[in-house]
Amino acid sequence: MKKAIVLGATGGTGAAITAELVQRGVETVAFGRSRAKLEQLARQLGNPGHLRLSTGDAFRPGDVAAVAGGAEVLFHCANVPYNEMAQKLVPLGESVMEAAKGLNLKVVAVDGIYPYGRRQMKEVTEEHPKQPHTRKGKTRLAFERMLFEERWDSVQKMIVRLPDYYGPTANDASYLGSTLAAIAAGKTAFFIGNMRVPREYVYLPDAAKMIVELAGRDDAYGENWNIPGAGIISGKEIVRIAQKASGAAKPVIPLGRAGLSLLGLFQPVMKEIVEMLYLTEEPLTLSGEKYRKRIGPIPATGFEQGISETIRAWMKVK
Repeated sequence: MKKAIVLGATGGTGAAITAELVQRGVETVAFGRSRAKLEQLARQLGNPGHLRLSTGDAFRPGDVAAVAGGAEVLFHCANVPYNEMAQKLVPLGESVMEAAKGLNLKVVAVDGIYPYGRRQMKEVTEEHPKQPHTRKGKTRLAFERMLFEERWDSVQKMIVRLPDYYGPTANDASYLGSTLAAIAAGKTAFFIGNMRVPREYVYLPDAAKMIVELAGRDDAYGENWNIPGAGIISGKEIVRIAQKASGAAKPVIPLGRAGLSLLGLFQPVMKEIVEMLYLTEEPLTLSGEKYRKRIGPIPATGFEQGISETIRAWMKVK
């Protein structure tokens, strides 16, 4: 892979993938809506000469096509707010696929675990039945089905699925990101869901390594791929590590259904999280067996190191 374009490059996964591409020497187009955020990302990466910044709207195929010339792979990391997902997620995907088809780009679509629905096996493989019982899970499944429709048969594509994630580039884009950002800033933090139940998180720099590795392999396309984390950990243990790294110990308040519903009166996005709380109570853990067999060892930064690095990165930004 000599050139790639990353849509949603200033988001959590997009920024991590952009950093990984730049580190590998790949000519990279970072595409997003905010020039200021793109410039901030470039500064954080040392303003490399092989990174190009482009603003535009991913809902307009022409905006993407205008700056993606010569690219081989398009990383679709752009997303929509929870409360707009049902109306906008599939149209966004259609726009991306239209641009990719016109330029003969390979597409790597970054997605989550919602389409799997409730856990039916100890470690969820890519063959786990997709039986979502939530609105967001059903919308995500509709996105996958759209991606693999016949009208896009000329486009090589894959879906990479991540559990909840954290890392220096993750903030409000993930449940845990906003918690760690608040701890790093020495503020009272909220933790979404049950703090006692251990569950899976992936460190974004690790995820980016796996995703970019998959993107460079022709035989990886046409499939779903799990991007697992380094194991499972409880919210209480996360907070312990984060507070140790930050040197602060402000309260961390768990948010369940009642708290999220109350906040949702003022922030519609918070209300939308309620139906996904089952994942914090009966966690779903991804199997990395397929990746290990076909690609190789899974990068797995330990939680002590990953959380501490995340806190230190956020404290520098503060």
